[in-house]
Parts: sequence; structure tokens; C-alpha cells
Amino acid sequence: MELGIGAFGDANWDPATGTRISEAQAVRNVVESIEVAEQAGLDWFGLGEHHTPEFPVSAAATVLAAAAARTSRIKLSSAVTVLSTDDPVRVYEQYATVDALSNGRVEMIPGRGSSIESFPLFGYDLRDYDRLFAEKLDLLLEVNRSARVTWEGTTRPALHGEYVPPRAEHGPIPIWLGVGGNPGSVIRAAQLGLPMATGVLGGSAIRSATNATLYRRAAEQFGNSPEQTMIMLGSPGFLMPDGKMARETWWPHWHQFMKIVGEQRGFAAPTRDSYDRDTGPQGGLLIGSPEEIAERIILMHQHWGHVRQYLHIDMGALPQKDLLRAIELFGTEVRPLVQRELGTTSVDTLLGRASAPALTSSR
Repeated sequence: MELGIGAFGDANWDPATGTRISEAQAVRNVVESIEVAEQAGLDWFGLGEHHTPEFPVSAAATVLAAAAARTSRIKLSSAVTVLSTDDPVRVYEQYATVDALSNGRVEMIPGRGSSIESFPLFGYDLRDYDRLFAEKLDLLLEVNRSARVTWEGTTRPALHGEYVPPRAEHGPIPIWLGVGGNPGSVIRAAQLGLPMATGVLGGSAIRSATNATLYRRAAEQFGNSPEQTMIMLGSPGFLMPDGKMARETWWPHWHQFMKIVGEQRGFAAPTRDSYDRDTGPQGGLLIGSPEEIAERIILMHQHWGHVRQYLHIDMGALPQKDLLRAIELFGTEVRPLVQRELGTTSVDTLLGRASAPALTSSR
């Protein structure tokens, strides 16, 4: 089991002071968080893409490139790349460049994205939501497979054997399909033979595991290999040495984050009662002491069978010192407890990439 951290680059208003850090500082905070995550022994760091004042990290590959130069072991990924409003060729070039800078530590999670700010920003029509993602995902997978790409669709100009550099040094970049709770998206991951990255964002962490069952049944019907049938889970999370103190500390920040997102997307902010339920023993919010979080991840594994769990911490203007301390605890205390129960096999080993040799140019 691998453990990691997810981030958006948080520049929300502090619920206590009413102030916010600059968007530039939010970007620098992410790079610092990645360095601390590696020092704490964590395996993976994923960076989401938004285009809002609250989450100003809109160019994740650039931030990951800076982190690549300051780290040597931790895997670096998008989480997620909003592929529908980007050019798959350019996305591949950016992540292959980070792959070169990091000596082969890059992964990608393309997804449709839960936010829609990038559609008007880049001139796309929301009525094309599904068509854009389906076509662009098809092209991204083809560019990842082949140095010279021949492809034709309706959402961008055709390619006729053009070379796409730089090529990732150890073969295709691992691509997980980012999936929400939609069963159709779960089946799409299996149909494409891709590992699935999904989230438990609240409610019951156990009940939503029906998507894991659906994914594996579909993968079996499509004849997928074990390497093509893996699950990564992300959950909002925060920890302190004392579990009760962690839940009290996190609450105003989580409420602030959900209040703003709710106003943008049309749902109500959570109540304190729902928060207490969702941070309970079977809840989807991983808030508590290191021992409590380790127990919850092991319980979730019994239902999800996932190979990687990451926490999303930077929400609602949580102070950077508290965030960094939580990352340290997750790596130094939770990871050993979880791996003692679930083993230390790396995702690279499961993917058959642990000893993959470097490739030469295939032009």
C-alpha cells in the first residue's frame, strides 16, 4: 500500500482572520509541501487543476517541475488534469518534460473535472462536455503509446504521423482515469483498461465501495490484467497527535471550504452534525490521530482493495505549519502502521515498472 498527499494550492479566506495569502504564496506552499512529503517517507503527491482565486494552481505541470528539481524519490502526478479543455498533445509534452526532470517519477490522472471554470476561460462549450473528454482522452492515450501519432477526431486538427517529444524515458507514463461517483465513468475506466483514481469526499467510506465492485466486474468482463485493474483513493484528511483536537481544528477550515464550493455549485455547507458523522469510524473524512487514520485506511482497504491512499489537506486556509505537521505525521506514523498490515509493495512493482530500463529515441 502506498500513501500520499493531494493538493489544490489553497488561497482561501482564513475563517478566523478574514485574510488570505497571495496566490503566488499558495503556489510556493505546494512546492514546500511536496518536499516535506518526501522527507516524511510518503510515496506520491498529486496536484489538482483549478482556475479560481481560492485554488490558483492552474498550471500543475509547472509546479511539479519545480518539485522535481527539489526531490529525488516521491512520485509526482496530476490529480486531476482537466483534459476536456486542454490539448492532449501539449499535456503529454508537459508531463513527459516533468518525467525527464524527475528521472521517471511522473504519473497522470486525466479527468472531466468537477469544476467548470476552464470551459469559458478557454472558449469551450459545456454542451460538448462528454464529447470533448472522450476524444481527448483517446488522443492522450495514443500519444502516450506512440511517438508518432496518427489520429482524427472532431475536437482538434488531425495528426498524420507527427513526432511528439520528449518521450518519457521509461515507456508510457502511468495514466489513471479520474472517476467521480458516476457508474458510467467507472465502466469507462475498465473498458479502456486503465487503473481507476476516485475519491471518497464524505458520507460513508464503506457504502461507496460498490464502485470498486462494479469496476472489477467490468474489468473481468473486458479481460483486463491485474496491472490494468487497480484503484487509488483520495479523501479529505487532516491529523494531529490528538484525534479530538484534529477534528476541532479542521472543522472551521472544512466548513469554510465547503461553504464557498457550495455557493459556486448550488449546495448547502455541511452541518456540524454531518461533520461529526463523516469523521466517525466509517466516515469518508479521514480526520483524527495517526492511529485512528491508520485504522480507517485499513478498514477502507477491506472494502475497496485499493493500492494507494492519499489525503487532501490544503482546504479552507489551514495554516501551512499545521498542514506540514499533518504531512509529517501521515508519513512517519500512519504509513508504517498501514504497511505493517497491508504490505509495502509499490505501485511501480504492481505496474511492472520497478525495473523498467530507459528507452532510447524511437524516431
